[in-house]
Amino acid sequence: MPSMIVISATAVPDHLRGALTRWLLEVTPELYVGTVSARVRDELWAAVTACTNDGLSVLAHPADNEQGFQLRTAGTRRREPIDLDGLTLIAFHREGQEMANPL
Repeated sequence: MPSMIVISATAVPDHLRGALTRWLLEVTPELYVGTVSARVRDELWAAVTACTNDGLSVLAHPADNEQGFQLRTAGTRRREPIDLDGLTLIAFHREGQEMANPL
């Protein structure tokens, strides 16, 4: 069953941006929204992760959990989604600092 997804892809090659616009709308620069099946979503995310080297990519899609969505991230500048008692929180690195331990 198709569901809505949101992909943010920062500092990615132009060919990836073109591939994403075949399936999704680019509502603002580097932000893509659309309704696709789980298989298409997974194929798009595989293409995104293969091309996101020094950039940052985030995928948000519906999931059967308390928040109603799941996050996936890719790239060297990414923020890490972490699970804290069933809620997804975001951890990120600052220059010269280690990532905080949520426990």
